[in-house]
Amino acid sequence: MTILFYTSLFILFYNYIGYGFLVGILVACKRLLSRTSNEVTTFEPAVTLIVAAYNEAAFIPEKIKNTLELDYPADKLEIIFITDGSNDGSEKIVQQYAGIRSMYEPERKGKTAAINRAMQTVRTPVVIFCDANTLLNTAAVKNIVRHYQDPKTGGVAGEKKVMLAGNSGAAGTEGIYWKYESLLKRLDAALYTVVGAAGELFSVRTALFTPVEPEVILDDFIISLRVNQMGYRIAYAPDAFAMETPSAGITEEHKRKIRISAGGFQSIVMLHALLNVFRFPLLSFQYISHRVLRWTLSPLSLPILLISAAVLTLQGAGSWYQFIFVAQVIFYILAVTGFFLAKRDIKFKPCYIPFYFLFMNVAIYEGFFRYIRKQQSAVWEKARRETAVMNA
Repeated sequence: MTILFYTSLFILFYNYIGYGFLVGILVACKRLLSRTSNEVTTFEPAVTLIVAAYNEAAFIPEKIKNTLELDYPADKLEIIFITDGSNDGSEKIVQQYAGIRSMYEPERKGKTAAINRAMQTVRTPVVIFCDANTLLNTAAVKNIVRHYQDPKTGGVAGEKKVMLAGNSGAAGTEGIYWKYESLLKRLDAALYTVVGAAGELFSVRTALFTPVEPEVILDDFIISLRVNQMGYRIAYAPDAFAMETPSAGITEEHKRKIRISAGGFQSIVMLHALLNVFRFPLLSFQYISHRVLRWTLSPLSLPILLISAAVLTLQGAGSWYQFIFVAQVIFYILAVTGFFLAKRDIKFKPCYIPFYFLFMNVAIYEGFFRYIRKQQSAVWEKARRETAVMNA
């Protein structure tokens, strides 16, 4: 029981706290031993920006306006909007704007199929993908492409920012989570590579893109890690960001988390070669530490730590075990309280943060069972999102 206690405690500490500290130390050592050039040069290759949209008629005019305002030479930026399967007139809205190439098919086959089809027409050396429900900062394209001056860079991940919803501050915990993820991405990129780009905004060298299987759930994750497998790194551009509103309620967020979790397990199977630390030493270390543990052993360690601490406490093993047990009980009480408050759309941070953490881990279990039962479709279900003010 003691072995289970310390093993689960170590996994949880390492995955959520220790890994960040370890990478931070390794990055500091790397910077001491190497010199980097801060020289800024103008680098403006031809770029294609691809936006896959499904039934976004209510938002797409604002998205198009935002896209056309991007600070990049117009003769070097091709913009493609794919509206396959939309039945709300999205494709007709897109066709009204000059400077945008509209691609539309009546049948909806999913985002992956849409991207594969659009990529067959791309002739520029760099392609950028972004979601239809996000807004980009005007310098996003420039800030992404400058990373391609390094020939070892095969892709670039932008940053996701969650906007405030009205005046409620509902982005709170989701925003905190993404700030934490952004910090880890900075550290990962400084050490070697970002481990999996987010679909809100990411880019790859066109020559490195390989068509994605239709059944893939997390296309952005698979595309970027396959670029890693080819020997290239994914750089991080925190000054290129996509802003979106939080999910409209806990039910919508729950569906999104389950889908991502199911896609995570699918990705582990499809990218099983990355589990070989002898073949990809540094990449596998980052991939397993940042992603695989979070989708596998960390959720499993939560109940193991609680049960082992309870048993050791009952056996009178010592005050240390009692402390860990009591701390967990308090944490779960706060999480359950946060759940009931969230159901009433009340997000009190001392309760909501424990709830959100537990909520994410429960969704991983649900995503696992949905994946093994083959119940998760690769086609995105359009999620409802809250209205927002433009503050990230």
